[in-house]
Amino acid sequence: MKPSIALLPLSALYSAVTRARLAAYRRGWVSVFKLTAPVISVGNLTTGGTGKTPLVEWVCRAIANEKTTEDLPERKVCVLTRGYGRHNPKTQLVVSNGTKVLAGVQQAGDEALLLAVSLIGVAAVIANPDRVAAGEWASKNLNAQCFVLDDGFQHLRLARDLDIVTIDATNPWGGGSLLPSGRLREPRAGLSRADCVVITRTEQALDLPSIRKVVEQFVGAVPIFSSRMVTSGIRKLDGESADEASLKSQKLGAFCGVGNPESFFHQLRSEGLVPVFTRTFADHHKYNESEVDALVRDAKSRGVESLITTAKDAIKLSALKLDLPCYVLEIQISIDEEDRLIDIVRSTCQKRER
Repeated sequence: MKPSIALLPLSALYSAVTRARLAAYRRGWVSVFKLTAPVISVGNLTTGGTGKTPLVEWVCRAIANEKTTEDLPERKVCVLTRGYGRHNPKTQLVVSNGTKVLAGVQQAGDEALLLAVSLIGVAAVIANPDRVAAGEWASKNLNAQCFVLDDGFQHLRLARDLDIVTIDATNPWGGGSLLPSGRLREPRAGLSRADCVVITRTEQALDLPSIRKVVEQFVGAVPIFSSRMVTSGIRKLDGESADEASLKSQKLGAFCGVGNPESFFHQLRSEGLVPVFTRTFADHHKYNESEVDALVRDAKSRGVESLITTAKDAIKLSALKLDLPCYVLEIQISIDEEDRLIDIVRSTCQKRER
């Protein structure tokens, strides 16, 4: 992605504002609030899909699956997220209390609801732009004992005990420019605040050593982990299991509205599912019946027998009628030296409990 020359002046202004904001927090001119329980942030430097959401889920499971003491068999984990794309973005919404999903996609937004569904029995999910207020509420009402801050690297108002930053190996620096001409949210030097870095989608990287070298320049001795996206399953849109062997013999159409659509298509091809038709929508796209009808017509005109999409898209399609079988590719993150990162995450929680 090449930066837009016309937008470079706006990027310069954005850079000045960003640097001033970071300096204000660094010098203590703006208050930082600390919750009573540990906070682990998972964030990134760029906009778009970097594999952050699967890592949020992974971190929650790493915390919740640790048996601590007989009196405290497991920690109560709570995800704090903004809930992008929901109807009332300025309000607080308990998307899940950890045992039951309490909101729909219109109320919660796609990623918040996807996390809530995936983390039933593992973590609660609260959507609120004021993550401090959400954390205080969860401490009192849900007895939350550890927080995972979703998309939190630039959310400096809330103190964190561990800052994990994801770097997408397929587009690590967002075109090299700050918003809006590029996809960087802040200069690469911001990586110096990270406590550890997870490079995602390394299976698609063209030059992983060069990416690691740049990261090391900014983070020094901070741990750097490599990870891959792996397929955890393929199911029908209604939740039923799929016959994967049969699916491979069909003419397949693939569509998605995610931050990195090419990563999704690559994942399909790696599973032997080669679509004859693809369609992309904007990240967080909200589908309607006329759109899916047009999608199906276009797919059928190319001989498509079945469609396949992402779990993030599927959660917005349940109320719509697709006149073709539709399948869902489910993925999870696989981290090299996983045990080492688990130790870092769990020791972060333990330090605040002593």
